[in-house]
Amino acid sequence: MSWGVKGVAKGVMTTDGDLIQRVLCGDAAAFDALYERHASAVRRRLVQVVRDEAAADDLLQETFLRLWTRAEQWEGTGSVAGWLMRIATNLALNHLRSKRRRPARPLELSATPEEDAELLVPGWMIDTAGLRPDEQAEHAERRAIAARLVGTLPEHQRRVVELAHEAGLDIDEIAEQLDIPPGTVKSRLHYARASLARKWRDLAKENGQ
Repeated sequence: MSWGVKGVAKGVMTTDGDLIQRVLCGDAAAFDALYERHASAVRRRLVQVVRDEAAADDLLQETFLRLWTRAEQWEGTGSVAGWLMRIATNLALNHLRSKRRRPARPLELSATPEEDAELLVPGWMIDTAGLRPDEQAEHAERRAIAARLVGTLPEHQRRVVELAHEAGLDIDEIAEQLDIPPGTVKSRLHYARASLARKWRDLAKENGQ
């Protein structure tokens, strides 16, 4: 299957929905047309999330492989572009989670963060180059703990936290991604942050701090 730039029919503007139906029938030209239309925007989103050009290229190919092999999962509601963005963002978040997984260690907390402090700051925004080795180790430990706490949130809260603080999306972008009102995004973020702050404080007390 060619992944190059190729038109379906010169001078004819075929809708994304029509192209999806043709992909379901194994039409490689329809697939190529969708790739031509949406690959650049999807790659920009991936780079925004993973901050790694090479990883973004790999995830772009995986996103469109999902399109080719699972086109039936597009339900015909909403845009194909939005559906591809959701696939790409999910793959990117999975990529970030896999990078930070490591064997469990005894928990050692050095401080209790506030709701909007380091607990929810994405790693790529924090410059650790100037930290001493012991400070870098402590920082990495705190982020690992924070990641585990985020994983305990209800699914609807965890998703908005990941999109806001790992993918770096704003309220409107999260609302579009999840197909919910911006007010709902704000509410879920508020309750998620409050819950994480409580969990962090409880964990600190358990460790005698």
